[in-house]
Amino acid sequence: MSFAKWIGGAIGWSFGGPIGAIIGLAIGSFVDNLAGNGTPLLGEQQTGRQRRDPYSQRRTQTRTSRPQTQSGDFEVSLLILASVVIKADGKQDQRELDYVRQQFRNMYGKERANHAFKLFKGITKQNISTHKVCTQIRQMMDHPSRLQLLHFLFGIAKADGHVTEDEMRQIYTISGYLGISSKDFESIKAMFYNSSDNAYKILEIDKSVSDDEVKRAYRKMAKKYHPDRVGHLGKEHQEGAEEKFRQVQEAYEHIQKERGFK
Repeated sequence: MSFAKWIGGAIGWSFGGPIGAIIGLAIGSFVDNLAGNGTPLLGEQQTGRQRRDPYSQRRTQTRTSRPQTQSGDFEVSLLILASVVIKADGKQDQRELDYVRQQFRNMYGKERANHAFKLFKGITKQNISTHKVCTQIRQMMDHPSRLQLLHFLFGIAKADGHVTEDEMRQIYTISGYLGISSKDFESIKAMFYNSSDNAYKILEIDKSVSDDEVKRAYRKMAKKYHPDRVGHLGKEHQEGAEEKFRQVQEAYEHIQKERGFK
């Protein structure tokens, strides 16, 4: 798979708006090659050279139906937000960079991951408006996919064994911009920390609730984090979502054992 085919193949709404601009700058010297290979440049229709900016049409789209988030849309959103988190503490830790590379290899395979990481290096050199990027993602991406983004960002921050206060503040800010509730934020955060009440936090409940409320919370969270909710992103992201789903199951089983109910 050539770089041109990779960048032009599975990207929909992220061709436009602030994300499209960031990708365009990151590509840099690849632009001429992309055009020469016949791949549409960012913001261009495949049927002509007429410029198209999906982000500018977001008000109309959100009144009717949210545009389908493709695997490539998720991929570039992930790369941009990963670069923001990695730079949150003022340095780029090699372990965090390795985590991003390894996760992309696991999801997409070596060749596609190498293309993604090449783009990622160009993205990390830019000053990014987190608010503008997250606004585009919030308008165009469905809620389950945004939860999956947040889960990945926590994984990056924890890759060096410790989440700094700067990284935590940055992820919390991103979460708010993405329209993710504080309960969902705390639920996903709890998946990366060990504490006595983590199981309850993952299920978004308090320790004082009844057994029946625990069961209802489990059913609700299992539905929210089910891998099928991100099936439109492709098998690679369904597999990533299985980690959240597994942790919800483990949290419920922990409370079951602790309380002794079935």
